[in-house]
Amino acid sequence: MLPGPAGADARPGGFYGVYLLFCTNPRFRGRVYVGFTVDPVRRLGQHNAGKRRGGAWRTSGRGPWEMVLIIHGFPSDIAALRFEWAWQHPHASRRLSHVTRRASREPQFRFHLRVLSHMLRVPPWSRLPLTVRWLRQEYRQDFLPGLEPPLHMPVAFGGIRKVKRGQKGAATIPPGQDPEPERCSVCFRPFQAEDGPPLRCFHPTCPTATHAPCLAQSFLQGEPEHLIPVEGHCPGSCVGLIDGPSFKRYCLLETPPSPGERPSLTFQSSKARENQSFICKIITCIDVCTFMQA
Repeated sequence: MLPGPAGADARPGGFYGVYLLFCTNPRFRGRVYVGFTVDPVRRLGQHNAGKRRGGAWRTSGRGPWEMVLIIHGFPSDIAALRFEWAWQHPHASRRLSHVTRRASREPQFRFHLRVLSHMLRVPPWSRLPLTVRWLRQEYRQDFLPGLEPPLHMPVAFGGIRKVKRGQKGAATIPPGQDPEPERCSVCFRPFQAEDGPPLRCFHPTCPTATHAPCLAQSFLQGEPEHLIPVEGHCPGSCVGLIDGPSFKRYCLLETPPSPGERPSLTFQSSKARENQSFICKIITCIDVCTFMQA
């Protein structure tokens, strides 16, 4: 399905994933299907239940299907839908014109993985904080040499569990005392309610807090031709360079780094999604519709 025009409304936040189904029916074994979802478990059930229950007509009556791989971490539904369309129609996408067509003996599954490998390495997708997640270990395949995902995109394993977010209680303020407004560490303006929650440094002792657009502009000073930052220095200069992998892995450390110490890059994939929010919030401050053309 081709998403709407560039002027269509994008819905930032939430979970948006593009998945790959594999058919286990002996009559159709080896067929694959690419789709978009906000709820992988529910969507897989719809595919296996048939088109009358919300499944796609291409998968109806050909099940059972297994959801073996999902790409998630997109900043909006439109960004994910454009990725889905390009993965479904690689030879119609101007960004994938270098990808060769599927050979007659090349399995559909392998071909779609090859297309995915190229997609993750070309802009704009190469700069998004995506996660490549294998949902079924028995289908896992290594990426071809030279076509591995960028360093800031982790390869994770295991299912996705739906979590309901609870509301956090408001901080108490002593009677008769006005709270001191917190200010952005880049522009020094006070945070307003319409700005959304500020972005904070992952270092436990660093007080840095910024607006998403301010931090994005700060990180992009050395890359004016780009819209999405991949790495940058904390405005508070607490740990020096912070790159994409460090953003995601900072909160994964069991022992926080000492002041001035660069965090370890040991990655624990089970918490990857919650630690992508830092980069995702930066991206959602940009009108993704203006550059996410397939």
